[in-house]
Amino acid sequence: MKKIPVQNIAKVLYVLVLAALACNVIALYLVPEVVWHGRIGLPDGMQIYVNGNALMGEIGKHRLLTYFAGGAALWIVGWWSFFDTYQIVLTCFLLFSGCCTAVILWQARRVLKTILRGEPFTWSNAVSLRRAAWACFLIAGAALVRVTFSVCYYHSPRPLATYNAFFVPMFAMGGLLCLVMSALFRQATELKDENDLTI
Repeated sequence: MKKIPVQNIAKVLYVLVLAALACNVIALYLVPEVVWHGRIGLPDGMQIYVNGNALMGEIGKHRLLTYFAGGAALWIVGWWSFFDTYQIVLTCFLLFSGCCTAVILWQARRVLKTILRGEPFTWSNAVSLRRAAWACFLIAGAALVRVTFSVCYYHSPRPLATYNAFFVPMFAMGGLLCLVMSALFRQATELKDENDLTI
Protein backbone atom coordinates (compact mmCIF):
# COMPACT_ATOMS: atom_id res chain seq x y z
CA MET A 1 0.00 0.00 0.00
CA LYS A 2 1.37 3.41 -0.99
CA LYS A 3 1.98 5.82 1.88
CA ILE A 4 0.09 9.08 1.74
CA PRO A 5 1.83 12.38 2.64
CA VAL A 6 0.16 12.44 6.06
CA GLN A 7 1.78 9.12 6.93
CA ASN A 8 5.18 10.44 5.85
CA ILE A 9 4.73 13.43 8.15
CA ALA A 10 3.52 11.10 10.92
CA LYS A 11 6.67 9.02 10.54
CA VAL A 12 8.89 12.08 11.09
CA LEU A 13 6.73 13.19 14.03
CA TYR A 14 6.90 9.69 15.52
CA VAL A 15 10.71 9.80 15.56
CA LEU A 16 10.69 13.33 17.05
CA VAL A 17 8.20 12.31 19.74
CA LEU A 18 10.35 9.31 20.70
CA ALA A 19 13.44 11.53 20.90
CA ALA A 20 11.56 14.08 23.02
CA LEU A 21 10.30 11.30 25.29
CA ALA A 22 13.83 9.97 25.80
CA CYS A 23 15.13 13.48 26.59
CA ASN A 24 12.21 14.00 28.98
CA VAL A 25 13.03 10.83 30.93
CA ILE A 26 16.71 11.82 31.20
CA ALA A 27 15.74 15.33 32.30
CA LEU A 28 13.42 13.93 34.98
CA TYR A 29 16.30 11.95 36.43
CA LEU A 30 18.55 15.02 36.53
CA VAL A 31 16.02 17.53 37.95
CA PRO A 32 17.14 17.38 41.64
CA GLU A 33 20.80 17.63 40.63
CA VAL A 34 20.16 20.61 38.35
CA VAL A 35 18.06 22.44 40.95
CA TRP A 36 20.74 21.89 43.60
CA HIS A 37 23.54 23.14 41.35
CA GLY A 38 21.36 26.01 40.23
CA ARG A 39 21.65 27.39 43.76
CA ILE A 40 25.39 27.02 44.23
CA GLY A 41 26.48 27.55 40.60
CA LEU A 42 27.20 25.22 37.73
CA PRO A 43 29.46 22.23 38.29
CA ASP A 44 32.99 22.60 36.96
CA GLY A 45 32.36 20.32 34.00
CA MET A 46 29.29 22.29 32.98
CA GLN A 47 31.12 25.59 33.35
CA ILE A 48 33.82 24.29 31.03
CA TYR A 49 31.16 23.25 28.54
CA VAL A 50 29.38 26.61 28.74
CA ASN A 51 32.69 28.39 28.13
CA GLY A 52 33.14 26.39 24.94
CA ASN A 53 36.31 24.63 26.08
CA ALA A 54 34.76 21.28 26.82
CA LEU A 55 36.65 18.23 25.74
CA MET A 56 35.82 14.76 26.91
CA GLY A 57 39.33 14.52 28.31
CA GLU A 58 38.90 17.71 30.36
CA ILE A 59 35.61 16.63 31.92
CA GLY A 60 36.69 13.05 32.25
CA LYS A 61 34.53 9.98 32.42
CA HIS A 62 34.83 9.81 36.19
CA ARG A 63 33.41 13.32 36.56
CA LEU A 64 30.42 12.48 34.35
CA LEU A 65 29.80 9.37 36.43
CA THR A 66 30.04 11.54 39.55
CA TYR A 67 27.25 13.80 38.25
CA PHE A 68 24.98 10.86 37.47
CA ALA A 69 25.82 9.18 40.78
CA GLY A 70 25.22 12.50 42.52
CA GLY A 71 21.77 12.70 40.99
CA ALA A 72 20.98 9.17 42.16
CA ALA A 73 22.36 9.90 45.62
CA LEU A 74 20.13 12.93 45.99
CA TRP A 75 17.13 10.74 45.22
CA ILE A 76 18.15 7.97 47.61
CA VAL A 77 19.37 10.01 50.58
CA GLY A 78 16.45 12.43 50.40
CA TRP A 79 17.09 15.50 48.30
CA TRP A 80 14.59 17.57 50.28
CA SER A 81 17.04 17.91 53.15
CA PHE A 82 19.42 19.91 50.90
CA PHE A 83 16.89 22.41 49.57
CA ASP A 84 15.10 25.43 50.92
CA THR A 85 11.33 25.82 50.48
CA TYR A 86 11.53 27.46 47.06
CA GLN A 87 13.81 24.73 45.70
CA ILE A 88 11.46 22.03 46.97
CA VAL A 89 8.52 23.71 45.20
CA LEU A 90 10.60 24.16 42.02
CA THR A 91 11.73 20.52 42.07
CA CYS A 92 8.21 19.20 42.66
CA PHE A 93 6.86 21.41 39.89
CA LEU A 94 9.51 20.27 37.40
CA LEU A 95 9.09 16.60 38.29
CA PHE A 96 5.28 16.77 38.14
CA SER A 97 5.30 18.71 34.86
CA GLY A 98 7.90 16.33 33.44
CA CYS A 99 5.74 13.32 34.28
CA CYS A 100 2.69 14.97 32.70
CA THR A 101 4.77 15.82 29.63
CA ALA A 102 5.83 12.17 29.40
CA VAL A 103 2.14 11.18 29.44
CA ILE A 104 1.37 13.68 26.66
CA LEU A 105 4.27 12.41 24.53
CA TRP A 106 3.29 8.77 25.14
CA GLN A 107 -0.28 9.47 24.05
CA ALA A 108 1.01 11.31 20.97
CA ARG A 109 3.12 8.25 20.16
CA ARG A 110 0.01 6.04 20.36
CA VAL A 111 -1.97 8.33 18.04
CA LEU A 112 0.87 8.51 15.53
CA LYS A 113 1.19 4.70 15.51
CA THR A 114 -2.43 4.35 14.41
CA ILE A 115 -1.90 6.96 11.69
CA LEU A 116 1.15 5.04 10.46
CA ARG A 117 -0.99 1.87 10.30
CA GLY A 118 -3.53 3.77 8.21
CA GLU A 119 -6.25 3.47 10.88
CA PRO A 120 -6.54 6.95 12.44
CA PHE A 121 -10.22 6.76 13.35
CA THR A 122 -10.23 4.43 16.34
CA TRP A 123 -11.62 4.67 19.84
CA SER A 124 -8.11 4.44 21.27
CA ASN A 125 -7.16 7.76 19.64
CA ALA A 126 -10.09 9.52 21.27
CA VAL A 127 -9.05 8.08 24.65
CA SER A 128 -5.38 9.00 24.10
CA LEU A 129 -6.26 12.60 23.25
CA ARG A 130 -8.50 12.84 26.33
CA ARG A 131 -5.62 11.62 28.52
CA ALA A 132 -3.28 14.15 26.91
CA ALA A 133 -5.87 16.87 27.60
CA TRP A 134 -6.01 16.02 31.30
CA ALA A 135 -2.20 16.00 31.47
CA CYS A 136 -2.22 19.51 29.94
CA PHE A 137 -4.77 20.69 32.51
CA LEU A 138 -2.63 19.24 35.32
CA ILE A 139 0.43 21.14 34.08
CA ALA A 140 -1.63 24.35 33.86
CA GLY A 141 -2.85 23.79 37.43
CA ALA A 142 0.66 23.08 38.71
CA ALA A 143 1.96 26.24 37.00
CA LEU A 144 -0.83 28.26 38.60
CA VAL A 145 0.07 26.87 42.03
CA ARG A 146 3.75 27.67 41.46
CA VAL A 147 3.02 31.23 40.29
CA THR A 148 0.77 31.80 43.30
CA PHE A 149 3.46 30.40 45.61
CA SER A 150 6.13 32.61 43.99
CA VAL A 151 4.01 35.75 44.38
CA CYS A 152 3.51 34.95 48.07
CA TYR A 153 7.13 33.85 48.60
CA TYR A 154 8.68 36.99 47.07
CA HIS A 155 5.86 39.36 48.12
CA SER A 156 5.97 40.75 44.60
CA PRO A 157 3.91 40.51 41.40
CA ARG A 158 7.07 39.92 39.34
CA PRO A 159 6.47 36.13 39.03
CA LEU A 160 3.38 36.99 36.98
CA ALA A 161 5.76 38.00 34.16
CA THR A 162 7.63 34.66 34.05
CA TYR A 163 7.31 31.62 31.83
CA ASN A 164 5.36 29.85 34.60
CA ALA A 165 2.54 32.35 34.28
CA PHE A 166 2.59 31.76 30.52
CA PHE A 167 2.26 27.99 31.10
CA VAL A 168 -1.19 28.44 32.65
CA PRO A 169 -3.08 29.70 29.55
CA MET A 170 -0.82 27.83 27.12
CA PHE A 171 -1.41 24.37 28.60
CA ALA A 172 -5.07 25.16 29.36
CA MET A 173 -5.57 25.94 25.66
CA GLY A 174 -3.58 22.83 24.73
CA GLY A 175 -5.88 20.75 26.94
CA LEU A 176 -8.97 22.27 25.37
CA LEU A 177 -7.57 21.62 21.89
CA CYS A 178 -6.90 17.98 22.80
CA LEU A 179 -10.46 17.64 24.13
CA VAL A 180 -11.87 19.04 20.88
CA MET A 181 -9.66 16.68 18.85
CA SER A 182 -10.75 13.79 21.07
CA ALA A 183 -14.42 14.61 20.40
CA LEU A 184 -13.74 14.84 16.66
CA PHE A 185 -11.95 11.48 16.62
CA ARG A 186 -14.77 9.94 18.64
CA GLN A 187 -17.40 11.30 16.25
CA ALA A 188 -15.42 10.19 13.20
CA THR A 189 -15.04 6.72 14.69
CA GLU A 190 -18.78 6.50 15.32
CA LEU A 191 -19.50 7.50 11.70
CA LYS A 192 -16.93 4.98 10.44
CA ASP A 193 -18.49 2.20 12.54
CA GLU A 194 -21.97 3.09 11.24
CA ASN A 195 -20.73 3.04 7.64
CA ASP A 196 -19.03 -0.31 8.19
CA LEU A 197 -22.28 -1.75 9.59
CA THR A 198 -24.26 -0.32 6.67
CA ILE A 199 -21.93 -1.89 4.11
